[in-house]
Amino acid sequence: MNNLSQATFVISLDVELYWGMRDVISLNDYQKQLAGVRQAIPALLELFAKYEIHATWATVGFLYYADINQLQENIPQQLPSYAQPTLDPYQYITTLKQEDNQQLHFCPDLIELVKQYAGQEIGTHTFSHYYCLETGQTQAQFKADLNAAIAIAKKANISTTSLVFPRNQYNADYLTTIAECGIDCYRGNETSSIYNDYKTGDGDQPLKRILRLLDTYFNVTGQNCYSWSDLYSNYPINIPASRFLRPYSAKLKYLDGLRLHRITSGLEYAANHGLIYHLWWHPHNFGVNLTENLSFLEKILQSYHKLNTQNKMQSRNMGEIAQLCLNSQQKQVSKSMNSLS
Repeated sequence: MNNLSQATFVISLDVELYWGMRDVISLNDYQKQLAGVRQAIPALLELFAKYEIHATWATVGFLYYADINQLQENIPQQLPSYAQPTLDPYQYITTLKQEDNQQLHFCPDLIELVKQYAGQEIGTHTFSHYYCLETGQTQAQFKADLNAAIAIAKKANISTTSLVFPRNQYNADYLTTIAECGIDCYRGNETSSIYNDYKTGDGDQPLKRILRLLDTYFNVTGQNCYSWSDLYSNYPINIPASRFLRPYSAKLKYLDGLRLHRITSGLEYAANHGLIYHLWWHPHNFGVNLTENLSFLEKILQSYHKLNTQNKMQSRNMGEIAQLCLNSQQKQVSKSMNSLS
């Protein structure tokens, strides 16, 4: 089967620890979820290995450092000038002390662990969990941040080609910067308007939140699957999200059958139509209720495995998809040039 017609299951994870939650919840109130990441990531890696799942781990650059002292020695010269000071992680850094809980802010050991597993790609979630739609910040500041993320990954022998925008703040104006920095692909948002405009305040509008919650259990916005032709016609390549894997909730567990069907029906639809299905979440979403979350995920992976054994669907990470698209683009250019000669 042609690689660009085969249904594909993509998983991406946003690895951020407290840097991704710092402006929305106190460290004390979210400590259990963050601490649980140290059990969640190894467990996820083992589950991915069991079902031969390839995944992209979009990682905040701060996490590569061992402690706050190392981070403070490697801060970029250009910093984001957010109009809202609470969004600025560099102000928060000045309050951190060496004796503070480093494991909730840094995890170079977990990054190294991910590297040891086949099919796992380490992408970037920017250096500082950078917000690309917020008032005050500039494209030049974003470029400095992204270059810092690429540089620290390179020191860990990681080549960065995939990006996930923090807080899903997709900014079309910044795509040229991404390409200039050598990023081949990014995770875009679902096409429905309820999954766009994640600028602070807007994404939390009550109606949008209600509709997104309903879409977790019922088909409100469609299957959100994508054709290969949607992807490889542009650069950098947009590999849009299909579904956020919401974590287990004891209050809503009676709806878990619907939550599961919402995802597995999307997988089956993609498999039957040669499309791409992109599932994503954060490791800290599994930081509590790990057993329940892993059990639910395994049911999804079992559904994928059945489709895979029927030769209907393949697992690929974002970087692998981008490379297939780029190879196809090069072949098309070469074919056009040959026809002209």
